[in-house]
Amino acid sequence: MSAARLCKRLLRGVACIAVTPCVAACRLSGLFLGRQRAFAGWSQLFALLPGVCGCYLRWAFYRWTLARCGRDGEIGFGTIFSRDTAEIEDGAYIGAYCVLGDVIVRRNALIASGVSIPSGRRQHPLDPAGGDRKHADQVHERIVIGENAWIGERAVVMASVGKDGVIGAGAVVVEPIPEKSVAVGVPARVIRTAPQDWPPEADRADSVRGDAGPDA
Repeated sequence: MSAARLCKRLLRGVACIAVTPCVAACRLSGLFLGRQRAFAGWSQLFALLPGVCGCYLRWAFYRWTLARCGRDGEIGFGTIFSRDTAEIEDGAYIGAYCVLGDVIVRRNALIASGVSIPSGRRQHPLDPAGGDRKHADQVHERIVIGENAWIGERAVVMASVGKDGVIGAGAVVVEPIPEKSVAVGVPARVIRTAPQDWPPEADRADSVRGDAGPDA
């Protein structure tokens, strides 16, 4: 094991210990505010931690509080989660200023800055009972971002994206995107499907993920 990799492991361990008071406070406040509301508030707080230190502390907090948070990967500054049921697998990269709901981000998926992934597109009913949309029962859907997928800058993803899928910048995904497909536009449309040996996984990951975050 290289010295750099060992150092990162030690820093991750220190970060996991450092955030334990916040994790305890999050769970305690959940008894009074409700679990999801309390978690969302703490997520907003950790989103504001800058630099490399913030990157490690964010990862450590979500390691404790999300349904799953892989051993490596990076969660950028300003990114918040609205639900603690989210799952982040090993090697996933989530850029700055993203908003994520009930989502599974598969291994080595890459999400650019400013991406929004809500819990589906049916959270607010078109014709709520009594006409009160604000307080009507919400329908949450789990969105899956497939392994090695790439979500472009400021895309809005309201349906799952298959393995090796690519979503163009600013696209709005309202229907599932098949694996190895490129989709762009509003609403997102598949413009081509790549051959079976595309893409070179290591090349794409290396082009986005640097050594600043806890990714080893």
